[in-house]
Amino acid sequence: MNVSAASADSLRAALAGLLAGLPPKQATQAVDRLIANYRGTTPTDAPVLRDRSDVAAYAAYRMPATFEAVRGALDALRAAVPDWEPRTHTDVGGGTGAASWAVAEAWEEAPPRTTVLDWAEPALALGRELAAGTLDAEWRTARIGGALRLDDTDLVTVSYVLKELTAADRTALVTEAARAARTVVIVEPGTPDGYERIIAARTLLIDAGFTVAAPCPHSGACPIEPGTDWCHFAARVSRSSLHRKVKGGSLPYEDEKYSYVAATRVPPAPAVARVTRRPQIRKGLVLLDLCGPDGLTRDTVTKRHGPLYKQARDAEWGDAWPPEGGEGTA
Repeated sequence: MNVSAASADSLRAALAGLLAGLPPKQATQAVDRLIANYRGTTPTDAPVLRDRSDVAAYAAYRMPATFEAVRGALDALRAAVPDWEPRTHTDVGGGTGAASWAVAEAWEEAPPRTTVLDWAEPALALGRELAAGTLDAEWRTARIGGALRLDDTDLVTVSYVLKELTAADRTALVTEAARAARTVVIVEPGTPDGYERIIAARTLLIDAGFTVAAPCPHSGACPIEPGTDWCHFAARVSRSSLHRKVKGGSLPYEDEKYSYVAATRVPPAPAVARVTRRPQIRKGLVLLDLCGPDGLTRDTVTKRHGPLYKQARDAEWGDAWPPEGGEGTA
């Protein structure tokens, strides 16, 4: 199969081409319904995406943000295992394929062969249309839950799926992903309950013999006390005119907040520490909130630290710290 390079730009172009004729009122109504499901309690006995209007609205509303969140998690994974490349990938609950686009871009020189599994046939159909000529993918109908069985694969992604499942089905799905894959990446909304689902999945993966590659700099217990805070990050999402129209926004961008875990059986080199909040830039210094092997700490980087000070000023939420080649401030 001859495919072109997957990228955020090519995804936006594909969305614009397929959705240009979507009636604005119909799109807005479908988006409102999806937002209610996304923010509320979703039934677990039926797919959220019911028909093509739901799917088209979802694609315009959620695909760019899901793509960027998964891409952020994959960037951190690749930094921890730079020499590892998946040859096969299974996108569980992949719907219209946003995570599959992110995987194809992350390993654009040799994209893996992808299998997208979802129980909503309309989502798979639209995903197949969007990906034509770009992704090397097979789209299969499958009930996503505790009974799902996966073929052995190098990489499994599960993005924005766990909330739709019962607690028992979440446990079964993550356990099955750990059995089938060498590396598992799970992404959830960057909310307190999304973080709780990520922590539960992280524990299951570690118990299955995986090592956390990102975002954590270790595979020990999370130092955040339950109920006091949550670990999450942000991805900047460029809004196309279509995206702004469907979401009723005016800014040319938005920030997608997400929580994630990337765990692997490949020996990783995780970050020494990771920036867990937006750096605070003050006159002559930068305050960095970090998670490291010793728990949560705050690092103060001043001009006397020389080149490290400039790197601190350029650091972003979610970055590894210190940067490659840096010495830290201790």
